[in-house]
Amino acid sequence: MDIRAIFMGLAFAAMWSSAFSTARIIVQEMPPLSALALRFLISGLFAIAVAFALGQRLRLNRPQWRATVLFGICQNVLYLGLNFVAMQWIEASLAAIIASSMPLLVAAASRLFFRESLPLMGILGLVAGFSGVALIMGERLSGGGDATGIVLCLTGALALAFATLTLRSTSTGSNLLMIVGLQMLVGSAVLAIPALSLENWAVIWNWRLAAAFAYTTLVPGVAATWVWFLLVRRIGPTRAATFHFLNPFLGVAVAAGLLGEALGPNDILGVIIITGGILAVQLSRQRPRSPGIGP
Repeated sequence: MDIRAIFMGLAFAAMWSSAFSTARIIVQEMPPLSALALRFLISGLFAIAVAFALGQRLRLNRPQWRATVLFGICQNVLYLGLNFVAMQWIEASLAAIIASSMPLLVAAASRLFFRESLPLMGILGLVAGFSGVALIMGERLSGGGDATGIVLCLTGALALAFATLTLRSTSTGSNLLMIVGLQMLVGSAVLAIPALSLENWAVIWNWRLAAAFAYTTLVPGVAATWVWFLLVRRIGPTRAATFHFLNPFLGVAVAAGLLGEALGPNDILGVIIITGGILAVQLSRQRPRSPGIGP
């Protein structure tokens, strides 16, 4: 793994982890589904405009269109939509921790349904990672945490894991940013239906909402997604997924620093266990690369 890939991975992890805290700010001031639909509309149009400026066009083959629609629904509608709704009731740090279980879910499903081999270190990592998640959720539930919010976040993580497994062999070709933008427009169009039918447009405008909305639209919304696809193209999905082990720590750290969310001893212990579990799973799935094959 070269130094450029390392910087890309660190940048992705930082941007991805910060999204939960800014989302928490947004849903306190405006309806969650309406906010997300508007965010995806702006992000999608921006990404497509930049893609056209870079010479990318709407020339997608059938697998790419299928991947665009499926990932747009699973990631943008189910994963992020359920997380935005859940963060009306649960803290950003808990949402980040639950979302960080996605690599564990992918590894477990690959083992159960696709019969992929997983070394002992990976199996122990799975056990440790899920134990850490259970420890934190048990602590939050016993302390009065909202069970509905936790279930919504878990459902979202399962949806994203499903999309990752389904589309793992689909190539983005040369239309990377175009596909990113189209995925966001798919999410915006689908989310607009429940947003218009279930929510009232009641917004409390202030500088915190404006800053959080602008940041989450451009940074986690466009930049992080683009960097992730570039990273996967450069070093492959397995190596790229190693950077997910930073997400529990960074997600909790940003929530504590930006929102002042308190963390108990079991929260800290759970984050350490989850981080170690994800790292063990990803390292155990590494495969040596053949000489002469570029990154």
